[in-house]
Amino acid sequence: MVSITPQENIQARPRRWKLYLSLTILALGAGAGTLAWIELQESNFQASYFNQMARTSTWQIEPGEDKSIWLPVTGPYDLRLGYAQLKAFLPRMTAAGYTVVAQARQSQGFRDIVGQGHFPIYREKSRAGLTILDRHDQALYDSQYPRLQYPNFEAIPPVLVEALLFIENRDLLDPETPKRNPAVDWGRLTRVAAGQAMRQVNLGGNGRAGGSTLATQIEKFRHSPGGRTHDTDDKFHQMMSAALRAYQDGEETLPARRRIVLDFINSVPLGGIPGYGEVNGLGDGLWAWYGHDFAKVNQLLNDPGADLAERALAFKQALSLFVAQRRPSGLLGDTSGRLNALTDSYIRLLAEDHRIPADLREAALRVTIHPARQARPGDEVSFVERKAVNDIRGSLSDLLDVENLYTLDRYDLRVHSTLDGPSQQAVTHVLNRLADPSFLACAGFREARLLANGDPKQVNYSLTLYERTATANVLRIQADNLDQPLDINAGTKLDLGSSAKFRTLVSYLLVVADLHKRYADTPPEVLAKLPRHPADRLSNWAIDILRAKPETSLEALLEAAMERRYPASPGETFFTGSGIHRFGNFKHEDDGKNPSVAEALEQSVNLSFVRIMQDVVHYHAYEAADAPARGLRDKDDDETRQAFLNRFAEREGLGFLRTYWHKYRDVAPEDRLEVLADSVPGRPVPQAAAYLSVKPESDFAGFAAFLRKRLGDKAGSDASLRKLFDNHATRQYSLADQGYLARVHPLELWLVRHLQGQPKATLKDIVPASVEARRDASKWLFAPRFKHAQQVRINIVVEVAAFERIAEEWRRLGYPFEHLVPSLATSIGSSADRPAALAELMGIVVNDGIRRPTVRIDQLRFATGTPYETRLERQQEAGERVMPAEVAQVTRRALLRVVNSGTARRLKDTYRDEAEKPLAVGGKTGTGDHRSKVIGADGGVRSAKVMNRAATFAFYIGDRFYGVVTAFVPGAKAAAYDFTSALPVQILKEMEPALRPLIADRPAATGKCKG
Repeated sequence: MVSITPQENIQARPRRWKLYLSLTILALGAGAGTLAWIELQESNFQASYFNQMARTSTWQIEPGEDKSIWLPVTGPYDLRLGYAQLKAFLPRMTAAGYTVVAQARQSQGFRDIVGQGHFPIYREKSRAGLTILDRHDQALYDSQYPRLQYPNFEAIPPVLVEALLFIENRDLLDPETPKRNPAVDWGRLTRVAAGQAMRQVNLGGNGRAGGSTLATQIEKFRHSPGGRTHDTDDKFHQMMSAALRAYQDGEETLPARRRIVLDFINSVPLGGIPGYGEVNGLGDGLWAWYGHDFAKVNQLLNDPGADLAERALAFKQALSLFVAQRRPSGLLGDTSGRLNALTDSYIRLLAEDHRIPADLREAALRVTIHPARQARPGDEVSFVERKAVNDIRGSLSDLLDVENLYTLDRYDLRVHSTLDGPSQQAVTHVLNRLADPSFLACAGFREARLLANGDPKQVNYSLTLYERTATANVLRIQADNLDQPLDINAGTKLDLGSSAKFRTLVSYLLVVADLHKRYADTPPEVLAKLPRHPADRLSNWAIDILRAKPETSLEALLEAAMERRYPASPGETFFTGSGIHRFGNFKHEDDGKNPSVAEALEQSVNLSFVRIMQDVVHYHAYEAADAPARGLRDKDDDETRQAFLNRFAEREGLGFLRTYWHKYRDVAPEDRLEVLADSVPGRPVPQAAAYLSVKPESDFAGFAAFLRKRLGDKAGSDASLRKLFDNHATRQYSLADQGYLARVHPLELWLVRHLQGQPKATLKDIVPASVEARRDASKWLFAPRFKHAQQVRINIVVEVAAFERIAEEWRRLGYPFEHLVPSLATSIGSSADRPAALAELMGIVVNDGIRRPTVRIDQLRFATGTPYETRLERQQEAGERVMPAEVAQVTRRALLRVVNSGTARRLKDTYRDEAEKPLAVGGKTGTGDHRSKVIGADGGVRSAKVMNRAATFAFYIGDRFYGVVTAFVPGAKAAAYDFTSALPVQILKEMEPALRPLIADRPAATGKCKG
């Protein structure tokens, strides 16, 4: 027996204590490690923690706007769907007359999560885009992106799921771990961390593969700036957001993990192709990069018995997109075959791991893939069918200040329009039938002044219809048959002929209304003492009526004005538009008539309206309270004369300067003098004057050489040249004198001389530099002996000033252009117009003189089903009164006569209400035979070139509907046609069965010509 001394026993005790402590620490560490391992595998704690946190991220829709709503500011997903721009959109929409009627209210938990820098937690859409509804809530346009997607996880071919998980996230769908956190693949993350550590100490490491799971990749390409991971903070927020998103529906995540696979395949970014744009999702990727039909690919991959070669190609193309998704631009755009080689390596690995059969492996390795280099041709878009939709998209683009429709189409936005879808479709169908000869014959279009001549397929037609509602004027139909993006109604500048008489009539009646306002309350005895001017026919007429009947109301005076008579004789010449002009009537049988204003409108008599405009111009020039030439009427005011002469000189000088600038701007500096000399008579004096004006510092040798080069022997002797040279050297000729000697306009000389010293000067530079030259060139005009010339020029400028006032009035009534042609010919169409602008004027008349906004979009819903959802509605606006109600009412009655007994009488009694009683229909016709004309000194036409032909009919139907119909042929081919405004009237007549449900709330009819 071994005995132990007490001293030895004392020494053993501490060693046992240390042993027990070590064993305890090891046991605790092993227990902690075991618990950690279990947690990594089972994720119980993570499931509880993240689920509780994610459940607090909620929102609900409440009335009104939430001024403190949190909105994203970056991330490809949020930018593409418009969420990041919503903060900028809302003020623009408010300024445009919309108000937020409801908006999402985000919970405090939602705000806490985003406040920590994580991404917002909600069920995100993998597909969204612009949807446009008609007034019946039926879709007119639906641009959902990506276009091709799997509806659910079960629809994905299993071989694709196996391949994706093998490459990216092998254990993601393990059913044995129901609470697995899909945001982290611990095994893969450990391998990546170890590899990075080895690279830090220069011990190599296996490649640079990332540790991201499918869940964190989705967070990255949707929400990280630029779709990239920039630092560890980015990675942390991606992982936290992915975990929260996975657990938001509960602690068990298998459904969420399947959804992750579905979302990844449906929305993974796959680069972009010129002419196509960005490519997202496998479905769009297969079409964009390989031209492969998505449905066909799925059929092949789901059927093991399908043709092996086709199945192998489909599989390899799909697999290549999974392989390329981390570097899509580098791999899909590469031409060296790298993507093909990489895809082959994964095919071999998949076969080795028994994920794909051997025959599929061999067949796929034999296939070579070739991604596209440019966009493949897609389905042709019919601009005819989309005309109204494109009008809505254009309006929406302007509202939101979005640069292009490509971007707009990808916003998560639902738009409710005012369009009537069924009527739009029916009208478009009728317009398309106008190219069918059998339909034209049946419907009576093959008649004189319709389509008896010319190819009907070359005629462009449009129809726009609005409805007056309690809140606004709303667009119901916007249709044409032009298969181009151009909108004939609003995007063209057309000569619409006699439709200008509609505007002229309104101007005439507004003058009468102004006279009533000025004199209606003036006692007759005071009216009797007012000075009279023979040329002031309108004022004299109104004063006479108000003196005789002081109680005359505005409406009565307007009705009396409609009965005033204006001769239709074409025998008179008119000084207008800076020259002498003659005008003719469309129908020569009108030449001897003396119609009333109402009759002249009804029968569209040109000369009567030229004379009506003459009175209107005179009133605006001389008689209105603030008329620009009132000082010339009351007295021959020298100050006013000088002001008008200065204005004429300025206007004329700028006109000449622009003409000469365009003549010389593209001429080389060294050639400008030669071009000028070509414009000067070939005699010594003019050539000498031109040369020395441009080169006043020239010596005699240079001068003589130039004239001998230009004139040869005709230049004369050295002595005669010396005399010419000395005359110019000793006399200080003014610019006007130099122009007289050279027989060219002085400003042409000045411009060439100026460009000699400033060869790079622009027109913007030249205008201020030429002030003194322009004054010098027009000094002659101010000499007392040129009284007649002065008066002619004053008359020209006074007419211009009057038309500026009329143009301002027309713009208040919707006229689309800044200026009018300052000529009486404006009354019969020489100033262009737009069909849509005529319709707007008709809307003002229908609304008793109030200009109300035209509404195409009445409701918008951004980000439906998200924590950013915002609903807006158009607010009612009172509108602006731009003409007295009495003027509108008298105009309506006058337009009614055009249909009942005038140029649009073929339409009479066509449209009826729900009780089949005739609706009041009025309008104004117009035919524009646009020709470029050369006018002689006597006002006659010397030559003409056909530019286009247009015919229009602006109309109202009942007390709610109004619009415009237009027919148009562009270019020289218009010479083959002789249609008049009877054509759009006939078109509107033929439209009645199609428009019946909208206008009369009765069932549509097929009409007499079925088809």
